[in-house]
Amino acid sequence: MWDELAFAFALVVSGLSIGMMYSLIALGFVLVYKATDAINFAQGEFVMLAGFIATTALAADLPIWAAIAAAVVGMIALSFALERAVLRPLLGRPAVAVIMATIGLAAILRGLPPITIGAQTRSLPLPISDDPIFIWTAVVPPIQVVGVIVSMAFLAVFTLFFLKSRMGIALRAVADNQQVAMAMGINVERYFGIAWAMAGVVSALGGIIWGSMLGVDTQLALIGLKVFPVVILGGLDSIVGAVVGGLIVGAVESLAAGYLDPYVGGGTKDFAPYVLMIITLMFKPYGIFGQRRIERV
Repeated sequence: MWDELAFAFALVVSGLSIGMMYSLIALGFVLVYKATDAINFAQGEFVMLAGFIATTALAADLPIWAAIAAAVVGMIALSFALERAVLRPLLGRPAVAVIMATIGLAAILRGLPPITIGAQTRSLPLPISDDPIFIWTAVVPPIQVVGVIVSMAFLAVFTLFFLKSRMGIALRAVADNQQVAMAMGINVERYFGIAWAMAGVVSALGGIIWGSMLGVDTQLALIGLKVFPVVILGGLDSIVGAVVGGLIVGAVESLAAGYLDPYVGGGTKDFAPYVLMIITLMFKPYGIFGQRRIERV
């Protein structure tokens, strides 16, 4: 029994650390949805592109801090450019128009690295010790500890931003009703761009952390699909939901891999979050912390 408890503890700790890193990517979904009322299906491609920017900067013999800065600045610039050129013309249109635009952007961005700098897997080494950290029976790689710290810090910052700052309240007003926000004198176009820029910052950080752990290639974009159950489970418009959803999905993935894989041959952690997502949608269509919307017709 003691061995089983130790095994379960190791699985849960590993899952929770990965779950917090999922939450960082999920924050990009939440930021865009809270401000624009649309889902950014190109979030995974943003993460991938940030990783490619950082590895390209390292290949040019830039120090790691400069590579990180290049990824952050590059993703902010890209987000502003895409918002102005592609998404701003859709302002005021049905949300499905923006969703379809982001799906098209995802396809374009995923094909961009292979035709420019090559699709081979690139390493993204960070100046972090390789010595694992032991928490009783759990072995946690240092990169995951860094990912947890960064995720918690930015989730706290953005929570305070939306709750306390004037700009955050304006972003929430824009998401609630763009036409009314315009009538109140809020520059909707400006806040639309700010929301996408913040999503670009989150994508840059996620691309650096996940790229360091997994390597950078076009498959890194799949992290967007891995994280989608997180935002559905927690609620598309809830930062707290992104945290809770990430922790739940991470723990479920780890426990499924530890207990079910030996019986079915592996792969359960890839579909277990989606089973959980479907069950959640059956009973909580807006997610655990999502705001329920009632429309009068």
